[in-house]
Amino acid sequence: MPGWSLPPAPAAASLRPYDLRCEHRRTPLGVGAPAPRLSWRLASDRRGDAPAAYRIRVHGPGGVLAWDSGWVDGQDVSAGYGGAPLVSFARYRWEVSVRPGGSAESWFDTGVMHADEWRAAWIGHDPETEPPFEPPADDREPRTARTAFLPPPRYFRRELDLRPATSVRIACTARGLYELHVNGARAGDGELTPGWTDYRYRVPYQVYDVTDLVGEGPVCVGAVLADGWWSGSLGWDGRQQAQRYGRRPELLVQLVADHADGSRTVAGTDATWRETTGPLRYADLLMGEWYDARLDLDGWDRPGFDDSSWAPARVLSSDHGVLVPSLAEPVRVTQDVVPVDVRRAGDRTIVDLGQNIAGRVRLTIRGARAGDRVTLRHGEALDDDGGLYTANLRSAEATDHYVAAGRPEETFEPRFTVHGFRYVEITGHSGDLDVAGRVLHSDTPVAGEFSCSDATVGQLMSNVRWSQRGNFVSVPTDCPQRDERLGWTADAQVFLPTACYNADVAAFFTGWLADLRCAQTAEGAVPDVVPHVMTERHGTPGWGDAATIVPWHLYRVYGDERVLRDSLPSMRRWVDHVERHNPGLIWRNRVGSHYGDWLQADVRTSRDLLATAFFALSADLTAKAAAVLGDHSAFERYAGLRARIGEAFAREFVSPDGRITGDTQTGYLLALAHGLVPDPLVPAAVGHLVADLEGRGRRLTTGFAGVGLLGPVLSAHGHEDLAYALLHDDRYPSWGYSIKRGATTIWERWNGWTEETGFGPVAMNSFNHYALGSVGAWLYSGVAGLGQEEDSAGFRRPLVRPLPGGTLTWAVASYDTPLGRLSSRWEVDGGTLRLEVRIPPGAVATVHVPATDPSSVRESGAPVDEVVGATGSALVCRVPSGRYEFTAAWER
Repeated sequence: MPGWSLPPAPAAASLRPYDLRCEHRRTPLGVGAPAPRLSWRLASDRRGDAPAAYRIRVHGPGGVLAWDSGWVDGQDVSAGYGGAPLVSFARYRWEVSVRPGGSAESWFDTGVMHADEWRAAWIGHDPETEPPFEPPADDREPRTARTAFLPPPRYFRRELDLRPATSVRIACTARGLYELHVNGARAGDGELTPGWTDYRYRVPYQVYDVTDLVGEGPVCVGAVLADGWWSGSLGWDGRQQAQRYGRRPELLVQLVADHADGSRTVAGTDATWRETTGPLRYADLLMGEWYDARLDLDGWDRPGFDDSSWAPARVLSSDHGVLVPSLAEPVRVTQDVVPVDVRRAGDRTIVDLGQNIAGRVRLTIRGARAGDRVTLRHGEALDDDGGLYTANLRSAEATDHYVAAGRPEETFEPRFTVHGFRYVEITGHSGDLDVAGRVLHSDTPVAGEFSCSDATVGQLMSNVRWSQRGNFVSVPTDCPQRDERLGWTADAQVFLPTACYNADVAAFFTGWLADLRCAQTAEGAVPDVVPHVMTERHGTPGWGDAATIVPWHLYRVYGDERVLRDSLPSMRRWVDHVERHNPGLIWRNRVGSHYGDWLQADVRTSRDLLATAFFALSADLTAKAAAVLGDHSAFERYAGLRARIGEAFAREFVSPDGRITGDTQTGYLLALAHGLVPDPLVPAAVGHLVADLEGRGRRLTTGFAGVGLLGPVLSAHGHEDLAYALLHDDRYPSWGYSIKRGATTIWERWNGWTEETGFGPVAMNSFNHYALGSVGAWLYSGVAGLGQEEDSAGFRRPLVRPLPGGTLTWAVASYDTPLGRLSSRWEVDGGTLRLEVRIPPGAVATVHVPATDPSSVRESGAPVDEVVGATGSALVCRVPSGRYEFTAAWER
């Protein structure tokens, strides 16, 4: 199975569309938007190519034309569907043509377009038909105090007599986790479906095209149902906290079959379904899974199976009000990781995957006897004695059990749990075995790649990408291993710029923002975690500001105004909430918590300063969002508020000599990044920041709030040498420090492990946490130079401004903008710098060609056209789409 890599850019002799998407997804099933957004990218190897017009044609059931946009003048690469009302559970094929140029085709399937079309009921296990769950005697041994009363997942089935059908689709969801089966085969490849949302307001359903699984004769539809986030262990409060949603999982399935005569059959979950327990003895996201293969229900999901001993399912409700179509790609297994080391001692085996991942293990054993119990324990590190280190998991047991059936070869792979681990300890089997790590994460399409000449910097980017994969599991979480795994809002917003370069996260964060808006209080406060569980804390500076930062950045990257339209009321309510409690405009009065610059190293940034800086930023972004949407009164109100906050900030925190209160790196970075230092004092403030870094031997002190600003702020003020010094540093605290000690993901804290103290505080010490990896955005936008102008959205006007420096001799990055592939590669050889740039069709880019002498710059051996200026270290030119090769004189 391939890894997480960017596909090659398509070659095109002339302009043509490619990578067609509906609602930011390729060929999605279950689209529920009445006017879905259709988008495409463009490719061309010719310079200056740009579309003059587009035309979209959409054909619905029976090939009937549902919409013809006609030729629309302009360079748009997206449009909202504008045809006849969409029909539920139907396939729509669409074609986009560009002029001049070619065309491309794709399709999307609709889901339930009208709420009154639901026929299925919520069903589940009827606890009144049996006594309270008590594990059988031979099932108790592996159970601990935390897993003693975890109930077994339930198996559901129903056989239907279905007339021959031209298409069969199933809409399925659960309050809990489910796995859908049809006629003996699993439907779809999603894992941990339907994912985690705030189930009180939104339960997403998935649609499956099962036409190929249905033949002549009866049809068997089955599902396995587990607790998941709905009623299983969640966070540090275990099952009691999770059960704020519900006490037992519930299932909803609706089958829709279309027949050749134009009729439609609809059948859903009801009292005719039957259910039982099976080989899955328990399954819990934090604790693990227990599977007894002796209890396999062979053929349970095929027609003709005898289910007379099964109990009738209980109809729980017919409430469809919370059902929503899935917005993002599901969690999937995206890669297999082969162990780099296997050490055995008797029946105990330690497996090293060589990579810290989120996922599970696929274990194959040979020669086991019936009843043999094999136990798998997971951890991120080994202790000093070579044993599995699990103290940092807190109450999460992360342990799977498999009881063998006694077959010559048996394979076990958990289905309803996920672990964060690099190492696996296997006990209970001394015979032959094979192990593979199965990587699970939300299958966000890869959007970018970065590489360079320095192996440590390359490893840093690898660590950033693996931490993104390991923590984007249905929601953006803080860690994949311990008893937490929550959607902390500050972590998400500080890492978002990096996340957007690595992957297309438009659909992923659109769903998360919907949960954020649902959780916002009546007076506008935003919770610290989304989906909102565990803590009643709201309104935390830097955390609540995700309500403004996330939608604005998504708009800037993807150019989709809908995210602003959906979020502007929420943005306004958040800013109004902060202002209401702080009429003096210095954010001192906090209704919620305050974490400051979380996990900063050996300093303490003023919390009032940090809070007020975020207050100013949120007011500014709200004003900008209002301007984009044409809400002039809102723009004037929040732009004026931002100006007043800036004045208050300067009075309170900026001294006449440019020193910022607290004299910390993060204090200077926030003030400079967000324009809070009066212009005449900016050079002095930069000087104080530089002095702090130099005085500490060029070491950083920043935590979550400041770390992502180091490279951009230092580079913007001519100190990229310092940014590179921090990038290359391998002393504590630094990214290189963890890499030097074998890190394959980003650590939660700078002191996750040190020579002086060993492992960091076990109460909070994840070795897979993306926040401190926010430097990744600067590797793309700074080192490689892939960005866009400040007033650009959707990369309409790219800004290519690479920064050669440090020990690097070359760097290369590629990024799939909404228009198409944007890339740069620079290399320094002797006294010559070579820069290769690719600009997507329809874009006009500003390119800064690094040069000791700007007059030495040549493009393909000739003087550069469209020169718009020069700096002391670069020639600035403007170029349309195409490929360019620059050379220049360069000395470090």
